[in-house]
Amino acid sequence: MFLIKGARILGGAPADILLRDGLVAEIGAGLTAPEATVVEAGGLIALPGLVDLHTHLREPGREDAETVETGTRAAAAGGYTAVHAMANTEPVADTAGVVEQVWRLGREAGHCDVHPVGAVTRGLEGERLAELGAMADSAARVRVFSDDGHCVSDAVLMRRALEYVKAFDGVVAQHAQEPRLTEHAQMNEGEVSGRLGLAGWPAVAEEAIIARDCLLAAHVGSRLHVCHVSTAGSVEILRWAKSKGWQVTAEVTPHHLLLTDELAETYDPVYKVNPPLRTKADVEALREALADGTIDCVATDHAPHPAEAKETEWAPAAMGMIGLETALSVVQEAMVETGLLDWAGVADRMSARPARIGRLNGQGQPVEVGAPANLTLYDPAPRTAVDPAVFASKSRNTPFAGLTLPGRVRATFLRGRPTVLEGKVI
Repeated sequence: MFLIKGARILGGAPADILLRDGLVAEIGAGLTAPEATVVEAGGLIALPGLVDLHTHLREPGREDAETVETGTRAAAAGGYTAVHAMANTEPVADTAGVVEQVWRLGREAGHCDVHPVGAVTRGLEGERLAELGAMADSAARVRVFSDDGHCVSDAVLMRRALEYVKAFDGVVAQHAQEPRLTEHAQMNEGEVSGRLGLAGWPAVAEEAIIARDCLLAAHVGSRLHVCHVSTAGSVEILRWAKSKGWQVTAEVTPHHLLLTDELAETYDPVYKVNPPLRTKADVEALREALADGTIDCVATDHAPHPAEAKETEWAPAAMGMIGLETALSVVQEAMVETGLLDWAGVADRMSARPARIGRLNGQGQPVEVGAPANLTLYDPAPRTAVDPAVFASKSRNTPFAGLTLPGRVRATFLRGRPTVLEGKVI
């Protein structure tokens, strides 16, 4: 039992919160519970536990970069109580056996709930559908399917996947990248790529797939989720699709809310990511879309890599950035400090909506009496330089290293049990 004293729920007035038997038992002023462990939370903001729709935990197969244990420790440190583990493991999570393995590893680690994402196609090869029904019926109860890292570029196969998941209220999460338009691409196609002489990655390669898939989802009456939206044009397509009432949702990453393609001028591969960092105009459009709800949620696309995969020349370097431990700070910097979102909006975009999209029970619920005691205590006041050496993640490929960001997660509770206290993972 824990008694949290003086926390500001969603940034409101200070209140005490009693956690008992995995639930929020009481909320009020001057609460007492002699048998409870007291957590002093004056000045801290209480948020529902964060939910990530897009996390790469790498296990099985790439434990040199991350494991379920280290990845979920990083998630807890970032304020997350649930993550969705993407399917591009080795072997690929395209069968009931593999998704159950990942699910069980998450339960054993215990730092946050792990919900495996099933592959759409066998081996992520884009040729035949994976065992979608078997993964949905497995112990892992998979509801999100994605070939992330690869686009389901075959329109017929994408249609079949969208039709198939309707049977169990699943969603297909598309990595929107037209492969022919991005062959050998190294960064965003534009003024900076021309100046640097790097092969460009045009915005239309993302936008064309999003437009096609929105139409397909509408045609079959199914749910589509668009991963890591990165361009202003994509935002306009999503806004149009939503105006039609179609079942289309989308996410944006923290790094696409803060960083631009100008960072590629350093030739530092830490800034190499898929989709690439875009222009300042794109960043502004993404922020506005997250604020007005056109983009539903923030998802980290936490993509750990061993040092040798990043400490090399730009062209052969791996694409991807880690983000679980800095996501809330980046959102504060990009969205709260700019007045685009308040803390209730942050809770909606980083907890409630992703939980709803992933069809999670017991996650993403408000901090209120009777709700599961999944919550995060966050201190928005301090500003510190990001130091990857202290991260819980096994990898260090953060684009924010050395950058001064606001805020710090002080505590995370998973069903009333602390996974982080006083800023340290338990």
